[in-house]
Amino acid sequence: MRVLTVLLALAGTAACTAALADQTPAGAAVYIIKPAAGARVKSPVTVVFGLKGMGIAPAGVKFDNTGHHHLLVDTALPADLTQPLPVSDAIRHFGKGQTETTLELPPGKHTLQLLFADYTHTPFVPNVASCRITITVTK
Repeated sequence: MRVLTVLLALAGTAACTAALADQTPAGAAVYIIKPAAGARVKSPVTVVFGLKGMGIAPAGVKFDNTGHHHLLVDTALPADLTQPLPVSDAIRHFGKGQTETTLELPPGKHTLQLLFADYTHTPFVPNVASCRITITVTK
């Protein structure tokens, strides 16, 4: 009986994973339009988000192939991208469907990366993340 329970649980997990694998449309991409990688900028810094192959919808609104942006500032992608993204200074949520923001950043080098997520703040599978760029904020 225990073996049957384990097999059923594994089958359910495989079915769930297969369903998630089809979440992201082919060719979907998110990218930072501005600032350019390697840019030297003054604070406040305007960051403009780009998206291809998907649509924007506010958090909490479920439509196929839509989601909203999350900007990672001076941090790497979270280790577990199957969970909703936390809110912090390092992971900024744009749940109203915003496509740009202005950041106050201290002088020095900073990294920026976009991660696109669904109506529950959970990244798509496969993930739709931009390249991580480095900028330098000058005085």
